[in-house]
Amino acid sequence: MDRRHFLAFSSFVTGAALTPAFFGKAIAQSQLQDAIDVAVKKRLADAALTAATTAGASYCDVRVGRYLRQFVITRERNVENIVNTESTGTGVRVIADGSWGFAATNELTEDAVAAAARQATAIAKANAKIQTSPVQLAPTPGKGEVSWRTPIQKNAMEVPIADKVDLLMGVNDAALAAGASFVNSMLFLVNEQKYFASTDGSYIDQDVHRIWAPLTVTAIDQSTGKFRSRDGLSAPMGLGWEYMDGKPEHKFVAPNGLTTYGMSYDMKEDAIAAAEDAQAKLKAPSVEPGKYDLVLDPNHLGLTIHESIGHPLELDRVLGYEANYAGTSFASIEKRNENFQYGSEIVNVFADKTQVGSLGAVGYDDEGVKTKKWDLIKNGTLVDFQTIRDQAHIVGKDESDGCCYADSWSSVQFQRMPNVSLTPSKTPLSVEQMIAGVDKGIYISGRGSFSIDQQRYNAQFGGTVFYEIKNGKLGPMIEDVAYQMRTPEFWGACSAICDESDYRMFGSFFDGKGQPGQVSSVSHGSSTSRFDGINVINTARSLG
Repeated sequence: MDRRHFLAFSSFVTGAALTPAFFGKAIAQSQLQDAIDVAVKKRLADAALTAATTAGASYCDVRVGRYLRQFVITRERNVENIVNTESTGTGVRVIADGSWGFAATNELTEDAVAAAARQATAIAKANAKIQTSPVQLAPTPGKGEVSWRTPIQKNAMEVPIADKVDLLMGVNDAALAAGASFVNSMLFLVNEQKYFASTDGSYIDQDVHRIWAPLTVTAIDQSTGKFRSRDGLSAPMGLGWEYMDGKPEHKFVAPNGLTTYGMSYDMKEDAIAAAEDAQAKLKAPSVEPGKYDLVLDPNHLGLTIHESIGHPLELDRVLGYEANYAGTSFASIEKRNENFQYGSEIVNVFADKTQVGSLGAVGYDDEGVKTKKWDLIKNGTLVDFQTIRDQAHIVGKDESDGCCYADSWSSVQFQRMPNVSLTPSKTPLSVEQMIAGVDKGIYISGRGSFSIDQQRYNAQFGGTVFYEIKNGKLGPMIEDVAYQMRTPEFWGACSAICDESDYRMFGSFFDGKGQPGQVSSVSHGSSTSRFDGINVINTARSLG
């Protein structure tokens, strides 16, 4: 990928994100459908387990991985790039003398993985000389030989490149015909074939699929040179090619006619609407700063949940072990014990690694822990964090939450965010009914630029499209909107949440963390929600 295409691709990566490395070798599309035989993976794993324990390791886990990626990138009537990559190898992690050690190899032979296991054990023993306290692992029962697969209907990797190009070219043509000046559309496909084995007795084979179809449409006023853009309103999902079916029952239409999507996506329809919205944004008046009640669509609220709840409740940030990509956390451990009020009484937030269609859904994490659902915030009160095996004892848990992940066989697995979502209201409430109760407000949809401080406490969020709400009625489109927040005050201002019929997932396909940096994928579900008395600024005036 050359610099121009890299920059075009990077423009789609926002939020607490890291542009993913294009690691691995280039391969033909036909090879994306290959897999390593399970019997071969088990032999490799057993060779590593035996070598590690013989060398003195008290614990060992092995990940044999084949990581596949396909990116199709277009602009207007041109195909900018098509990328197929494969990265295959084995990572071995051990505990010896109470310390961690890790080594990896891309040679899929029993001798190579055994050598990596011995190297990992030697590293652990060296680390033990400066370790202040031994690693404590929460127990996890051995699973024996089990398997899990993303419940897809059609493997997106099997769809011919020509069909994908035809789809994107049709999307671009539709946007241009609807008045767009420029349009970028892409497909990102990921398949992680992961085999995990450990001295706890687990042999876990998993086949994980994810898909994302982002687009950006730009309109230019030729007389002034002014331009406005509107991103697509799809969500990245843990689904197969069926996501691109655009089934009408998976559409959510707001009172202003703005259509967003659930478990399937009509990319062409969204591109046409994006072109129309971009042109409308050129004519939209600038917002008057002040206090407003905000009505936030799920495809906007997902990012706010991610930054102000998901990351602050990662236990490694809470403990100060992790500070990369926007710091640690204001949500200290004692706040859980002090019944800290994170939000209003209607705010209930849960973590869930099992939700069908979500980016973070797997059967088992990268420590072999069976995934689950649990509460983080209950009736507005902070009740829990996100943990992995060597953290659980710190907060008095007797098991891991299954939040361990590595983005490659060659990366060390560490704590990553699960799906973190806002529970819908149990009382029936539609978006129309919510808006009818707002005298002075703004409806916000889509992601925009944002900033957040090193404790995840003070933040500012923009969006994609904004509509004025006045006297219970949705008014015209406005522009240059951003709202300011302090995390507990903002969630304390949540006064209404729509019911389950409006629930949708959004998420981050490339969420960055760690040093060296790794990426993961995570979803955030919610229904449209109302926040009262939030300070809104005019971003155009703020820039002078």
